[in-house]
Formats: sequence, C-alpha cells, structure tokens
Amino acid sequence: MISDARVSHEHRQSYGTAYEQMLEKVRYEGAYPTRERADEAVRMVLGGLGRQLTGDERVDLAACLPLEAARALTAQVPDLEPLTGWAFVKDLAARSGASPAATRWDTGSVFAAVAAHAGPDLVTRILNRLPTGYALLFGRAELVSAA
Repeated sequence: MISDARVSHEHRQSYGTAYEQMLEKVRYEGAYPTRERADEAVRMVLGGLGRQLTGDERVDLAACLPLEAARALTAQVPDLEPLTGWAFVKDLAARSGASPAATRWDTGSVFAAVAAHAGPDLVTRILNRLPTGYALLFGRAELVSAA
C-alpha cells in the first residue's frame, strides 16, 4: 500500500518534470543561456497573462499547464481594464525594466510553450477573449474583419 505522503511526493515530481520540460522549450525557443533565465521569462509573462485573462479560458489554461506555471498565471488578480497586445508588452517591459524588444522576445518564447500545452482550440478561445494584438504574440496571424 502506498502512503498518502508518497503519492503526494510522486504527484509533485511529475509536475516538476513537466515544468522542467516547459522551461527547456522556452529556453530553446528564446535561445536563453540558462534555465534560470527561461524561468524568469515564464514567471514574468505568465504573471502578466494572469492579469489579463479571465473566465473559463483562464481556468482551462491553468488546468493544462504544469503546476508551477499555473501558479504564476493564477497568482495574479485580473486587471479591470484589459490591455492590447502591444500595451501588454510595454507593461511587462516597464515592470521588469527590460526593453520592449527584449520583452516581446520573452513573450513570444513563453507563449510558444503555452500554446504547446494548451493546444490550438484553447489558444483560439484565449485570443477571442483578449483584446487585439495577442495573436502575433502567440505566433499567429492577426485577422481583422473589414469595416
């Protein structure tokens, strides 16, 4: 019989492994020199996304991310006024002290890993919930209807 403590430890191990794999994907996508740098990018970008995303999409995204990433996303209270994609990047840059160009790079690297976990259907739902400008951050074309 397996004790509850052992099950709990094994459960945490699997989340740790999943997060490590996510960090490796972000490190590769972003060409970061260390896993620590990838972790900083993940926590910054997911924290920012947590301030923007609400509703079922927020819950569903958190459910498919590794535990550590889900915590970074859900630790933030959503803002009352959502930001456009470019305003999102500028806000993250201001909070981190990095340039908008470096922050845009971080965002794209992290969102590529997020999209791999979420799948195309959930990413589409997320993009439909957020203001304009996020599709490009997720590596998709930004389609707009003719006026």
